[in-house]
Amino acid sequence: MDNEDRKLPQDVDGVAELLRGADYVSDRSLATVVHLALRLGRPLFLEGEAGVGKTEIAKVLSRALGRRLIRLQCYEGLDLSSAVYEWNYPRQMVEIRLAEAAGQQDREALTADIFSERFLIERPLLQALKPDPAGPPVLLIDELDRADEPFEAFLLEVLSDFQITIPELGSIKAPEPPIVIITSNRTREIHDALKRRCLYHWVGYPDSQRELEILRVKAPDVSAELAREVVAFVQGLRQHDLFKLPGIAETIDWAEALIQLNKVALDPAAVDDTLGVLLKYQDDIAKIEGSEAARLLEDVKREVALAER
Repeated sequence: MDNEDRKLPQDVDGVAELLRGADYVSDRSLATVVHLALRLGRPLFLEGEAGVGKTEIAKVLSRALGRRLIRLQCYEGLDLSSAVYEWNYPRQMVEIRLAEAAGQQDREALTADIFSERFLIERPLLQALKPDPAGPPVLLIDELDRADEPFEAFLLEVLSDFQITIPELGSIKAPEPPIVIITSNRTREIHDALKRRCLYHWVGYPDSQRELEILRVKAPDVSAELAREVVAFVQGLRQHDLFKLPGIAETIDWAEALIQLNKVALDPAAVDDTLGVLLKYQDDIAKIEGSEAARLLEDVKREVALAER
């Protein structure tokens, strides 16, 4: 076991403690798969709805382990020049003009020079393969489902061998594999060939107990009563047939918004006035506001009162 291995948590409890130390409240199954990804050096593929904390895992690991975070935000049309590398064409042209002015005639030597690493612009994937004094970086490939399928095919080489082939330079291989976190909101299916190279975990919505703990960590200024009511209300909302259910991020945002309104407990007016913090589609807001929100709030008050007895 090398020095880098000894810096990593040695068991599942150690990972849970590491995450909690960086204000991330995980369940046992998530801590387990993170532990395995770290110990086995395998990419971790996290799938789930938006706002459940997938991206935050990479950020937390970066902070907790003292590693550099390299983020590749995926989008439709993402290509190699944005994700991997491109040549610095303006600098190359200047170099060619200078060589011509100096009377340099050796084209092969000039070509070799302008296609050297000093003219290479490194993008996130290539940056993640380079050695770092702090240890292998954390590479976050965020929302892979937004990228086109051909980009997935390119990732196979990166995730299999942790190397990238540049025609003019050859293969560049990482001396130590980066910690790779891949996220997907499942707007489309990711190909099996890529998933086979990763450990997989579905990040779901937390139960009420864990969500309450998350809220206490992320929004400590929220009163105990308001925190219980907020969590109960959001948990109730997730039982409805909505276009986009609120995630943990929305729970935290809502609690903090209510604090700004000087609320210590929920009331029907406050709920209706702030539904736009929780719900991001007008059809969902129209379905909940008014009588349905009032009914849900009554259930919440009853549930919290029973829990306090």
